[in-house]
Amino acid sequence: MNTKVNNSLLDLSLANVSKTFRQKLIDTYLDIKRSCVESDFEAAGLAAGKFCEVLIRLLQHEVTGSHTPFGKPVPNMADECRKIITASNNSVPESVKSIIPRALVFLYTMRNKRGIGHIGGDIDANRIDGATIARTADWILCELIRVFHKMPIEEAQDLIDGISVKSLPIVWEVAGKKRVLKDGLNAKQKALLLLYSETESAVLTEDLCSWIEYTPSMFAKRVLDDLHQKRLIEYDRESELVYLSPKGAKVVEDELL
Repeated sequence: MNTKVNNSLLDLSLANVSKTFRQKLIDTYLDIKRSCVESDFEAAGLAAGKFCEVLIRLLQHEVTGSHTPFGKPVPNMADECRKIITASNNSVPESVKSIIPRALVFLYTMRNKRGIGHIGGDIDANRIDGATIARTADWILCELIRVFHKMPIEEAQDLIDGISVKSLPIVWEVAGKKRVLKDGLNAKQKALLLLYSETESAVLTEDLCSWIEYTPSMFAKRVLDDLHQKRLIEYDRESELVYLSPKGAKVVEDELL
């Protein structure tokens, strides 16, 4: 995801949204998308909560002319959405007054009641819950662009269609293994990306080698040693564990994601 490009395009497409809300809305939306691409569903849930907090204030502003100040908690999200839906102001688009508030209630409920990032249970629903959150946020932002856009209708439609495309995860978990789906990466880049995707603090050398499908006898010498010397990873030869360093994480975020 090219965050800078998406940020600029979204800023243009939402130019008619007050600056009070616009950048906060874009930032939290992109945080949702980024977190889902990285399979960090707990972070996606947190970003969705912030997205909802900005969105409710935008809706309040558009429908009532005032909003809950930032920094002051919204007392009850469902009640505030109900006030918007039942408000007597008929000058705002039906979507803003009726449809988006209902989508907001669903999104906020998913974020809170489903417990994104939850532990336990027979079925791990984090992935499908995260995907549902991302798609709901997609729809809401697309609808805001449709209502508020300040660009030719053809360009607005193209942007909406682009946002609506399902994000392809960079790292795919399948049958107890991980695979890098991004093309054109060498073994060292794949190793960094796989370490970044791992929720645990370290990965066994054997697992990392298997995920990359590298020759085991050459993996440490040709891949891990160089990354270790550059301080992108910590390679513990005694325990055969590999840790991603803060420097390595920054390389992933700046160059690979």
